[in-house]
Amino acid sequence: MSFIWPQLLWLLVSVPLLIGAYILLLRRRKKTALRYASLNIMKEALGAGQGVRRHIPPVLFLLAFIALLVAIARPTAVVTLPAARQTVVLAMDVSGSMSATDVKPTRLQAAQAAAKAFVSQQPRSTRIGVVSFAGTASVVQALTNNREDVVAAINRFQLQRATAIGSGIVVSLATIFPDAGIKVSTAADEDGPGRIAPLVPNAPKRPEFKPVTPGSSGSTAIILLTDGQSTMGMDPIDAAKMAADRGVRVFTVGIGTRSGEIIHFEGWTMRVRLDEETLKRIAEMTHGEYFNAGTAAELHKVYETLNTRLVLERKETEITVLFAAIAAVLALGSGLLSMLWFNRIL
Repeated sequence: MSFIWPQLLWLLVSVPLLIGAYILLLRRRKKTALRYASLNIMKEALGAGQGVRRHIPPVLFLLAFIALLVAIARPTAVVTLPAARQTVVLAMDVSGSMSATDVKPTRLQAAQAAAKAFVSQQPRSTRIGVVSFAGTASVVQALTNNREDVVAAINRFQLQRATAIGSGIVVSLATIFPDAGIKVSTAADEDGPGRIAPLVPNAPKRPEFKPVTPGSSGSTAIILLTDGQSTMGMDPIDAAKMAADRGVRVFTVGIGTRSGEIIHFEGWTMRVRLDEETLKRIAEMTHGEYFNAGTAAELHKVYETLNTRLVLERKETEITVLFAAIAAVLALGSGLLSMLWFNRIL
């Protein structure tokens, strides 16, 4: 917890003063009681329980006072709140290995069904885009609130050769930040890994890019689904660094078995193996999360979990009202108990 006005916390020095004043008041009452025998007799008749009970209202009042002083300093904390607006890009592998049938009916069909169910559960305020990647990556649906367009784009997937996971991430970033000039063909080759290249030759120089805290953009996310290893294109770790520098979380989903499978595609025979270490590293770097789905049912559960992760976001929020409410409740309780037990307020 932090404070917007921490300098006002010095007011808490008044708490020991109040405690000292209360102790002095008790001693003064005790001396008065010793002077008059009738007061001592009354005190004994009330019993020890009554003596302890008389301290409860003042203690509650003191706690209320402390809570009020903390509220004055305007405390803030990182809390989980419903996201007001989300931007999500589904980056999905359409390489030939997605035709494998170890996930029924095929990996691709299972992925399409789970993705469409996920899309249907998103609130209308969420903008969703779709990127497919194999040997290259492309936007098959720009960011939109229209669920029918997103579903239609998912249904249009066509299997291709090779797997370029890094390119899928970069194209997803370009979809989220269309004015940033992010371009796959030059991001790795001309400007070096993880940098921005101009879309147009001799274009005006863009303002210097300043990285932000990884995962800090709670309203944006990329859901990356793949079943194999990156075989070409930009290094996935370099692409993950680009996402991390922009605060975009990448949730990675590995579909298929960890041991891999031999498949036949367009006359080629190949063994595809899931690169979990890379997917875990991507999720870790961007403050996302890695999931493994070995069956269609597990894949649906993954997307249900992702739905919860995206609907709620953690952000730093002022919680002054919480401490003010606590102070009000404690003060009210102090006054009510004092009236109930002693027929007076403190």
